[in-house]
Amino acid sequence: MKLDNKKILITGGTGSLGQALTSRLLETNVETIRIFSRNEHNQIQMEQKFADDRLRFFIGDVRDLHRLVTAMDDVDIVIHAAALKHVPVIEYNPFESIKTNVIGTQNVIDACLHENIELAVGVSTDKAVSPLNTYGATKLLTEKLFSTAQNYLNPDKHKTKFCAVRYGNVLGSSGSVIPKFINQIKQKKKITITDSEMTRFSISMEEALDFILDAIKSAQGQEIFVPKKLKAYSIMTLKDALFELLEDTGFEITSVRPGEKMHETLIGPDEMRLAWEDNSKYMIYNSGISEEKIKTQHKDIKKIFSAISHSSDKAEKIPKEELKTIIKNAGLLNYN
Repeated sequence: MKLDNKKILITGGTGSLGQALTSRLLETNVETIRIFSRNEHNQIQMEQKFADDRLRFFIGDVRDLHRLVTAMDDVDIVIHAAALKHVPVIEYNPFESIKTNVIGTQNVIDACLHENIELAVGVSTDKAVSPLNTYGATKLLTEKLFSTAQNYLNPDKHKTKFCAVRYGNVLGSSGSVIPKFINQIKQKKKITITDSEMTRFSISMEEALDFILDAIKSAQGQEIFVPKKLKAYSIMTLKDALFELLEDTGFEITSVRPGEKMHETLIGPDEMRLAWEDNSKYMIYNSGISEEKIKTQHKDIKKIFSAISHSSDKAEKIPKEELKTIIKNAGLLNYN
């Protein structure tokens, strides 16, 4: 799908992903971008930051279906990025996470159907794979809702295509490990490592944006898109890289936080039976979709015949010097 002259709505649009996505979309010929969020202060700051007449700002909460329907009037594409995301907070407040991440997602889908949106993309996370925490469980349901929303389409009334995108923590995103470590080092504190064996995938914000836009371009409905060829880093390599870039303040091993995983998994072994791939990404489909339909929808696609999970402990590891370059180029050392 081309973006020229499209009207796009981003839920959670004042977040780090929403703002980065807005910046990238404004480089295209989109007609308007509607920012839907409940944070008025962030909306004011964002409006001043971008100062672009194509931006519109809607105060609202995904828990409010009526407000979503109003905000989606005459919209072509919806990118659903609104969610409660911080794992320990959600472990302590699971009721609230269900209201926002699950019921809110269903509201987004219902509003898309009501307004006959052309394409709706749900943003997910690696934590949806074999979820260990409440956040991951809510994101698993987000994926299930988006990948099966086609079941509610009335072909005489609806044209909406639904898909989801799944990737790991973006380098430098709010709540992620690199800003946390940098902040601790700048405060002359020991960095806190929960387990020395942990690994994480490396995906920059620019790579995440490229991935989302590629999904928008190629989506035919019901896919869960997962990036290929991602490298990973070990938490101890990250520690060494940051100490050399900034200052060695020492480290201490603490207990694993509630709901924290040792490694990131983007596709579990059982999901591999439902996965396909092209040159740039994997696509996971529900088991009820025929192979003939999938091959018709996507050219140059092939079935994956593997029972090996796509996880950070098995991925190619980034050496320390390369990781230092990635951190510097991403501007993360200026994090406050």
